[in-house]
Amino acid sequence: MLIFRTQKELQNHLNSNPNDNSLGLVPTMGALHNGHLELVRTAVLQNKTVVVSIFVNPTQFDKKEDLEKYPKTFEADKRLLETVSNDLIIFAPSETEIYGNAIESKTYDFDGLDKVMEGAFRDDHFNGVGTIVETLLKLVQPTRAYFGEKDYQQLQIIKKLVSSQQIPVEIVPCPIIREQHGLAMSSRNERLSKETRLKAGYIYQILQAAKIKFGTKSASYVKDWLAKEFENHKELELEYFEMTDAENLVPVIEKSKDKKYRAFIAVYADGVRLIDNIALN
Repeated sequence: MLIFRTQKELQNHLNSNPNDNSLGLVPTMGALHNGHLELVRTAVLQNKTVVVSIFVNPTQFDKKEDLEKYPKTFEADKRLLETVSNDLIIFAPSETEIYGNAIESKTYDFDGLDKVMEGAFRDDHFNGVGTIVETLLKLVQPTRAYFGEKDYQQLQIIKKLVSSQQIPVEIVPCPIIREQHGLAMSSRNERLSKETRLKAGYIYQILQAAKIKFGTKSASYVKDWLAKEFENHKELELEYFEMTDAENLVPVIEKSKDKKYRAFIAVYADGVRLIDNIALN
C-alpha cells in the first residue's frame, strides 16, 4: 500500500503510469466504517488502480466544534483499508498542502441544489464540499469517483459540479450501508452511546413508514404526520424532514406519476446530528 502526503508525490506516481485508463477515486474524511469500505470494494472491482483520499476538510464544517470533534484515526483507517486490498493508494495531505495559507472555499452556482435541506441549515457547507472535490478530481484525474447515497444531496451537487466544470469523470453512486438496526452508517455514529445508537434506528423505521404513507397520502400530510410521531421520541430531535424531486431536489407540492421522489431527514441524538434518506418510488 502506497501513502502520499503531497500533491506532487501523488501526481509523480500517477504520471509514471500514463496508460492506466482505469483509475478510481474514493474521497473520504477518514474515521472509516463499512460504508466507506463498500465504496472502496466497488472501486477495486471496477478499476485497475484506486486512490483513497483521507482528508478532514475544514471548509465544509459550519461549526468549529464539529471540526474539532471529528475523529482522526489514520492508523486504524489504514488497517481497515488493508482488509480490502494491499494495492490501494492513500492520499493523506495536510490542510496547508490543500489550501496553502488561506483556508477558504470557492463559491459555486449549484442552481439551487445547495439552498434546501442541508444547505438551509449549514452555511457555505456545499461550497466547501465543492472546493475539495474539485481539487481532488483535477489532481487525481480518475476515470470514476465513488460517493455514497447517504449524502444524496451532496451526490447531486457533485454531479452538477462535474458538469459545470466540465471534469471528465464518471460519478458512481453507491447504496447506503446500514447498521443491523437500520441506522445509516456514519463516522458520527461513534459519538453515540450504545443505547442512543439503538434508539436512532428509529430514523430509518420512520422513513420506511413515510414511504408507505407517501403512496396514498399527500406530501403535506406525510410531513405533518412524521413531525407528530417524533413528539413521542423525546430522545430524538427532528431538525427537518423533506420530500423532493430526486433530481432537482425541489420539494414536492403535487405528486406526478412521471417523477422520482426522495425523502430526506436530519435528526439530533444526544447532540449528534444524523442524516438519512430513502427513495419514495
